[in-house]
Amino acid sequence: MITIIKNIKCLVQVAYKQQEKKVGVEMSDLPVIENAYLEIEDDRIKSFGSMDDWQGVADWTRTEVLDAEGKMVFPSWCDSHTHLVFAATREGEFVDRINGMTYEEIALKGGGILNSAGKLHALSEEELFKSASDRLMQVIKMGTGAIEIKSGYGLSVEDEIKILRVVKRLQDSFPIAIKPTFLGAHAIPKKYKENRTDYIDLIINEMLPIIKDESLADFIDVFCETNYFTPEETDRILKAGVAIGLVPKIHVNQFTSIGGIQVGIDNGALSVDHLEIMKPKDIEDLKGSNTMPTVLPSCSFFLGIPYAPAKELIAANLPVALATDFNPGSTPSGNMNFVISLACIKMKLTPEEAINAATINGAYAMNLQKECGTIQVGKLANFFITKKMPSYSYIPYSFGENPVEQVFLKGKKIN
Repeated sequence: MITIIKNIKCLVQVAYKQQEKKVGVEMSDLPVIENAYLEIEDDRIKSFGSMDDWQGVADWTRTEVLDAEGKMVFPSWCDSHTHLVFAATREGEFVDRINGMTYEEIALKGGGILNSAGKLHALSEEELFKSASDRLMQVIKMGTGAIEIKSGYGLSVEDEIKILRVVKRLQDSFPIAIKPTFLGAHAIPKKYKENRTDYIDLIINEMLPIIKDESLADFIDVFCETNYFTPEETDRILKAGVAIGLVPKIHVNQFTSIGGIQVGIDNGALSVDHLEIMKPKDIEDLKGSNTMPTVLPSCSFFLGIPYAPAKELIAANLPVALATDFNPGSTPSGNMNFVISLACIKMKLTPEEAINAATINGAYAMNLQKECGTIQVGKLANFFITKKMPSYSYIPYSFGENPVEQVFLKGKKIN
C-alpha cells in the first residue's frame, strides 16, 4: 500500500542522510520543506520533496492520496522517559504539596513511589494492561510515536516482572515503537529499609535472571539520589544489568548532585535523566561522552522544583533530549506538546531546539535513531499531520492545545 500526503504547508525535520543526534549549535538547525509531499510505502518512508518535483501517482489501484493544504507534517515525538504502567493516580499527594509538603516529605511518610508500589501489588496483569493501554492511546493521539516505559512501581520480584510483562504485551498490541526499561532500583521497599543490601541482592540475583530469560527489557535504570540509591549502589546494579546485556539509562540530579552522572558515564549510560540540579563538573564530565542529557520540564512544573539548565547544556556543546516523565506522582501527563512549550517558556529553548530535543535526540536516547526521529527515506513512517497552523512555532506557543489532527504509525492511520 502506498500513501501520499500532498500540499503539505511545511514538512518538518527532514533528513537526507543518517545523523545520530544534534549537538550544541546543531540543535538550532531544523530542516524543513515548504509546499511538500511525503510518500509512504507499507510501513516505511519512500520519498519526500517539494510539490514542484512530485511525479504524481503511478498506480491508483494501491495508492491513497491525502491533501494536507495549510497543515504541517512532523516526525512523531520520541518520549524517552515514562512510567506509563501504574495502578492508580495520586491526587491526594498533589493536595499535600499544595498544603506545603515537599516531595521528599511525602516519600518519607510512605507516599510517593512506595504508595504506587502498594497499589500496583493489588492489581492483576490484565487490569494493568487495560489502564496502560488507555494511557498509551492518549499519548499516541498527541503525536508520540516512540516511547520508553519503565518498571519501578513493583519493588518485588513478582510485581516488577508483572509490569515488564505488561510492557511486552503493549509492544505486541500497539504499532508505536516501545522500549522497556527495568527500574527495580526505584526506591527501597519498607521491609528492606534496615538492610538495603538484601534488596539490591534481590534485584541482581532474582529479578535480573528472569528479565534475561524472558527478554523483558532493553535498558536498566536506577534512581541515584539522596534517600534513594547511592552512587556505589547504582554502580553495582548497573554493572549487573550490563552483564546480561541491558543498557544503562539512569535518574540523576533531580534534587541533589551526588556523583550519579559520573557513575552513568563510567557505565556507558545511553542517557542521564532529570538534571534539575547540575554542578559545573557534571556538565564538564558529560562532554566527550556518548550519553544523552535528558530533561523533564513537566516534572519541574508539577513539583515546583528548578528546571534543568538545558540552555547551559547546549551552550556547552552538548545534546539535549526532552521527555515527559509520565507517572502518577510527579508528572501525570504524557503530553509532549506541553513539554515542548515548557522547554521554550521556562528553559528558553528556541522552537527549533525543542523540536530537535523531542524528535531526533529523543530517538537517540532510546537507541531508535535509525528508525525514528526524522523524516528520512527508509525510516519508519511514524509521523503526524497537524491542524492548520501558521508556523511550527505555533506548537510551543499554543500550550494546552493538541495540534495533532491525524497520526500515522508504521504507515497506517490511527483512528
